Amino acid sequence: MVVFDRRGYHAARVDDIVKVAKTSHGTFYLYFANKEDLFWALLSDVSEEMTALSGSLGPIVPGRKGYEELRSWLDKFVDLYIRYAPVIRAWTEAEADASETGAFGAGVLARFARRLSDRIAEADSGPGLDPDVAAVAMVAMIERLSYYVLTRSVEIDRDQLLDTLTAILHVGVFAGTRARRSAAV
Repeated sequence: MVVFDRRGYHAARVDDIVKVAKTSHGTFYLYFANKEDLFWALLSDVSEEMTALSGSLGPIVPGRKGYEELRSWLDKFVDLYIRYAPVIRAWTEAEADASETGAFGAGVLARFARRLSDRIAEADSGPGLDPDVAAVAMVAMIERLSYYVLTRSVEIDRDQLLDTLTAILHVGVFAGTRARRSAAV
């Protein structure tokens, strides 16, 4: 992932990967046929973790408990995004074309959004909120904000980001009550 992050997927070479991994070409080829095979293994890891993360989101109730559940879950998403950022960026870039990688990534995000949509529907946020559209908007928002945390292209304190994002989503998407986090929490 270090090489994909530094050079990008297309410019990454097996030579670069074995140097960073401090291994030999022979060892690399013992496990992977080529860089694409390695990338697919990383995609598989991201897919499994995103599926587990989406399944771990508990019910989001209107009060403090729902807020804390959502904030904790968003914190885990940011961690996952930071850990797999080069892979996530490469597959989201590939979604623009008709590649197999793009289709795989789109499928992962669709399953992720479907789980969010189910949780949003359970919250019964009232008229005017389509759970599917809200889930896609939520994915876009949390992905982009995670990108900002990672790249520091906008100076955002992680706790402030999580508090604000949680408040927006809890109230606006899950019909939660407005609650501020105290410094002691």
